Amino acid sequence: SDPFLDGAIEVRDTLKLTWKTDTPIWVDQWPLPLEKLRALQELVMEQLMKGHVVPSTSPWNSPVFVIKKQTGKWRLLHDLRKINDAMEDMGALQPGLPSPTMIPRHWHLTVIDLKDCFFNIPLHPDDAPKFAFSVPSVNMQAPLQRYQWVVLPQGMKNSPTICQWYVGKILSPIRTAIPTVLLYHYMDDILVAAQHHEVMEEAVALVMSAVNNAGLCIMPQKVQKIPPWKYLGWRIRAQAIIPQPLQIDTDIQNLHDIQKLLGTINWVLPLLGISNGDLGPLFELLKGDTDLRSPRSLGPEAIESLQKVAMAITSRQAHCWAPELPFYLIILNPTRQPHALIFQWDPQKSDPLLIIEWVFLPNQSTKTILMQHEMFASLIIKARQRLLTLSGIDFACICLPVTNMYLQWLYQQSGAFTMALADYMGQLTSDPPSHKLLNVDFRLISRPKRSDQPLQALAVFTDGSGKSHKSVILWWDDQNERWDSDIETVPVFRRWSTPLNLITDSAYVAGIVERAEASVLCNVSHLKLFALLQELIFLLDSRPHPYFIMHIRSHTSLPG
Repeated sequence: SDPFLDGAIEVRDTLKLTWKTDTPIWVDQWPLPLEKLRALQELVMEQLMKGHVVPSTSPWNSPVFVIKKQTGKWRLLHDLRKINDAMEDMGALQPGLPSPTMIPRHWHLTVIDLKDCFFNIPLHPDDAPKFAFSVPSVNMQAPLQRYQWVVLPQGMKNSPTICQWYVGKILSPIRTAIPTVLLYHYMDDILVAAQHHEVMEEAVALVMSAVNNAGLCIMPQKVQKIPPWKYLGWRIRAQAIIPQPLQIDTDIQNLHDIQKLLGTINWVLPLLGISNGDLGPLFELLKGDTDLRSPRSLGPEAIESLQKVAMAITSRQAHCWAPELPFYLIILNPTRQPHALIFQWDPQKSDPLLIIEWVFLPNQSTKTILMQHEMFASLIIKARQRLLTLSGIDFACICLPVTNMYLQWLYQQSGAFTMALADYMGQLTSDPPSHKLLNVDFRLISRPKRSDQPLQALAVFTDGSGKSHKSVILWWDDQNERWDSDIETVPVFRRWSTPLNLITDSAYVAGIVERAEASVLCNVSHLKLFALLQELIFLLDSRPHPYFIMHIRSHTSLPG
């Protein structure tokens, strides 16, 4: 027998749902205008003829309704909110989209689109009665016409998971039979890629046969065999990948509008190099009133962000990877918040840079201050995990914008940095390949000016224990050989740019100063505190001489 046909027949056994209750849930069908009622009756009869629904006497019921599409045709919808609440989540089998950059360059491709995938996958017979609905009549002149779905309903929260599992089981024997073929599958989209055309054609024939035998339908007009291939919102060429045209709606009236806008553009960010910093003004619009109808509008900065996105969509691209070349990672720091690029380098090409994926820090942080080396470590961890997900291998080389002295300091002083490079066997360098895209945003950094040991320098003490609750600054004047003091009306680092030792009885102050140099502020809503921290960071970054910070419990032994 044909193993592919056997697998297709077996896969008709679908997954069974797990329910929180056996008590039937009945939500009354609401009245519908005559036009919509007639449309509903026609759509239900259409589904009945196709075998997607069957007559029912189930004690379960959920409302149905129709909406008119832009084409003028009606669409049947089933309000399954109460039913979804009564079932356990299956969880995502595929937590993300397959990246098109991991399709090897110059390989032969075919993209297959499955038609009405949900409607061709069966519900488990024990679950079908729970998806019953009723079609009413005007003035209740006739009994309710009752039906239940026997295929995956649109709007059922576990339909995507069952669909993924079902199609995945169909394709599994083909992956085993032809391991040299690349089979990407996400929902109803299948991409077949192979190094040789004949192997690709053989795999496509097996896929189409297995899919048809499993009861799924293929849309012949949507089988793509020539470039550019359209797949999951991308246009794939022989070597490059660009997004399909995006319709960005800039008519923003409320919170829901801005959420939809960010959802539209969020998925293109990693391949086009649009950072969270670029989108900062748009993220700001998410704050405030959480009511989806609460008013929002695009200010000048938000409009500028959208212009950056639009330019990136039309001018930037990613690349298909080259299996014969290693992967590299470079940390770029054009602003205070760095980002990274996963890339390959092909010296045989006129433009040797092959962009695989950009890596950015999260938009939100749980910390008030993000230290520079913590951001480097987070990017390295995120990029290494991402490359393992994409390819199963690690980087051959990581390029860091730090001097050799700073690198040694990081190994000695930064646990986060050391952990980020745990088990890393590749090369570390501060010498990036020569390319305009890399060189402009790669700025070599020296180690922080904060000393790990006390300095032969001025000693400044701050004491926050006074009744006035104001920190008193006390310092030793070498020239006059006496102690001077003052209320802290200006920061210590504004008064002295010379080498100094700062000793404080405030663990909070010591911790802030230790973290502030070359850092990024996050989550500071108190305006005065934000201004003070900004000033502190500026003063530490711009000071020419080193400093030492130490916390002690009290200054009881100090004079006076």
